[in-house]
Amino acid sequence: MQNFKLKEPPLNIGDEISLKSFEMIKEEIASYKGYSNFSDEEKAVIERLIHTTTCFEQVLDNIFFTPNAMLKLKSLLEKEAKLIVDTNMIRSGLSKFYLDKYNNEVICYVNEPEVFEMAKENNTTRSYAGVELAIKKYSDKPMILACGNAPTFIYATINTLIKENVNLDNVMLLLFPVGFVNVVESKEYGKDFLERFGVDGIVLEGRYGASTMVVATLHAGYRLIRDYDTEFGKYNGK
Repeated sequence: MQNFKLKEPPLNIGDEISLKSFEMIKEEIASYKGYSNFSDEEKAVIERLIHTTTCFEQVLDNIFFTPNAMLKLKSLLEKEAKLIVDTNMIRSGLSKFYLDKYNNEVICYVNEPEVFEMAKENNTTRSYAGVELAIKKYSDKPMILACGNAPTFIYATINTLIKENVNLDNVMLLLFPVGFVNVVESKEYGKDFLERFGVDGIVLEGRYGASTMVVATLHAGYRLIRDYDTEFGKYNGK
């Protein structure tokens, strides 16, 4: 104990730490091949995903955006879209300030008694039953369907959207499940759906992902609303 010297963090203010982190990300990411091919709006998401995970290659090598994904995300958030998610971890991570400002209700039915019964009756996971119930309930509302954990959520999302004949112009998918079973296949299914039906979305292909990455992506969408230059029709984020 006598030889142990107590230390304080070099940076100890939250805002300063965040700014320094993004400065370091921007400096390092410039050397990665392919980064320059992304739009400024897409880069804003990528940088937040890296800030959340510290993983440069996993994000850059696997992130997929439909051509209009970021502007669709901005538009749906502004239209008071329901945020239908697969885990309450996403709800916990989202900024209450933004949710209240844009009236975006977070819907997660995974722990509802009705969902337990549906899952048992239909021999599915609760994630599958939860999103099925949510889509049916809010089928006439703008929806952002966001998955950060359970790949069965993706299958239920696509199957229910098609079966219920939901207007896909009011829908966007954020697909970031993590794991081994059904994960890669579910993302492939999701990407195929987006491309075949002209639906907008963002997919992190492969096994990597996390609920925190969904949160980071949605926060990037809110940041885009704040920094979007309506006069020139472009993102002015720094």
